[in-house]
Amino acid sequence: MARFLVEGGTPLRGEITPAGNKNEALPLIAASLLTDDAVTLHNVPRIRDVGGMLEIATELGATVQELDGHSVRITGAPRSLKVPQKLAGEIRASLLFAGPLLARMKKVELGLPGGDVIGRRRNDTHFLALQQLGADLEVARDGYVLTTTGLRGAEVVLDEASVTATENALLAAVLAKGRTVLHNAASEPHVQQLGIALMKMGARIVGIGTNTITIDGVERLKGIEHTILSDHMEVGSLIALIAMTRGSATIRNAVPQHLRMTQLVFKRLGVDTEVVGNDLVVKGKDNYVVEEDIGGKIPTIKPGIWPGFPTDLSSVATAMATQAQGTVLIHEWMFDGRMFWVDALERMGARLVLADPHRVVVVGPSQLYGTELRSPDIRAGMALLGATLCAKGSSVMNNVEQLDRGYEELDKRLRALGARIERAG
Repeated sequence: MARFLVEGGTPLRGEITPAGNKNEALPLIAASLLTDDAVTLHNVPRIRDVGGMLEIATELGATVQELDGHSVRITGAPRSLKVPQKLAGEIRASLLFAGPLLARMKKVELGLPGGDVIGRRRNDTHFLALQQLGADLEVARDGYVLTTTGLRGAEVVLDEASVTATENALLAAVLAKGRTVLHNAASEPHVQQLGIALMKMGARIVGIGTNTITIDGVERLKGIEHTILSDHMEVGSLIALIAMTRGSATIRNAVPQHLRMTQLVFKRLGVDTEVVGNDLVVKGKDNYVVEEDIGGKIPTIKPGIWPGFPTDLSSVATAMATQAQGTVLIHEWMFDGRMFWVDALERMGARLVLADPHRVVVVGPSQLYGTELRSPDIRAGMALLGATLCAKGSSVMNNVEQLDRGYEELDKRLRALGARIERAG
């Protein structure tokens, strides 16, 4: 098991470029199976989840060529109908192969998907959408089997604005016969980028970026070249880490149009940022002060569906709040197990109360102290890493394979900013 050895107390300074968006890359890998032509992806993050999706694509019959460190060419004529349980169990996005395989092969066998353990994560919305498009579902103990005599356009109502379910419905509908209208669709940047890529492949889609998407099915799609945007979740995480260490740094190629709510929320925690062209500058400060609500009321940080504050940044916002003067309530309502990691922050010296599975009250600032801990999931792991970087003394972070799933060469890139962090094991 790999671990990070961290010596805290060094401000992060300099420049850093975020990796490509993991949540954009994963559905695009699945989308490559919609055509026999080559799909070339650039700025692909080299992380475990991407490697897992490419391995599944290979198992299904695609040919994957590594063009350089961050570019791959996928030629995807699917021959197999089965997403193996071992591979599916390592990554939740394995579900995204359902749409393309149903559209092209009329059947798919899915192993149970894995992913972060942050509470119950329903798969129902995926299957309800695919059933409305003409798929039949069989549930087994070790997975799912979906079959169809042919997908047909329909009025599809998603029972929640799920990102991956919206993506799965898009991937199925682009080759379905007739018109599909997706209601209550997700509109996050990575959903928008999938829609843009599909349109470049020849799909007929209207409404990307809104909550109602109309798709007119086509008979075939063509190959494309597509460059993945920077990961706005990584940018948000870096804002927190730089600020927590009282550092000052420039995040290059940050795609600022995706950061408006992230900047606003971190400003409420006292963090000043500035957009310069396509870069984001995190300004160094010795002291951060929580912005109270009008009348001196305790503010609440609460994630929302896009364009709200991303739920995946709730953890780093919680860690950042331990370094800001004042009291703040973090209300993470989306996942019932996402906040159970905060006991590790408390052991490091944070003053907080886990009020219930969804709400944490943080009173700052707190001097944090180095300790031994483990990364429970990708986002909580990043938050705890930020805590170790600003803590007094040494820390050992175990289970950093979780961080490797979502962040590329994180220790190496943070060392370039001055972090005292080494990988062992």
